[in-house]
Amino acid sequence: MDTRAFRAMLLAISDKLTEENVVSLKFLCTDIGKKRLEKINKGFDLFECLIERAQIGPDNTDLLRKLLKDIGQTVLIEIIEDYERRAACRPDDGLDAKEREKINSATDVIVEHLGKKWLQVGRKLGLQDAQLEGIQEKHSRNLEEQVRELIRQWMKIKKENARVEDLIKALRDCKQNLTADLVEKKLRESGIP
Repeated sequence: MDTRAFRAMLLAISDKLTEENVVSLKFLCTDIGKKRLEKINKGFDLFECLIERAQIGPDNTDLLRKLLKDIGQTVLIEIIEDYERRAACRPDDGLDAKEREKINSATDVIVEHLGKKWLQVGRKLGLQDAQLEGIQEKHSRNLEEQVRELIRQWMKIKKENARVEDLIKALRDCKQNLTADLVEKKLRESGIP
């Protein structure tokens, strides 16, 4: 993902943090070291430390989400989600345009029809339980976003090897034949080879 966009997102969050929020964040990040924490006055400076320690990054926003949640600034998590949505739209995974189009079409159908069996499908696609739990926590109240995030994570893992056929096979292996049939139907109707 784009480092500049990531830093812009961090700056947007930092700008919305109060002095009290920064103090609370510093309190939660005790592993940085007292002397270094004393020099930090802005959220962005704290985020820079977390980047240096590889605790957050363009593909790793889990700690940032947790910290914002812990200080009661869940509204700022929307900035992270917006960043991730925009980043997901930028193809940088080496996937060819036709396959991306097929997966995007399949994703729309799967999101609409899969439901609570998404965890089982996620395991079939090779995601680890920790990743699946992270998706559940990240989108705890939105089943459709959980399914969409599942497919995003799978694509991130598979990169240029992501194939819509693998999604269909995982659906069938999990007895989600109706959803698999609907995906195949949509692909036929849209005329994507």
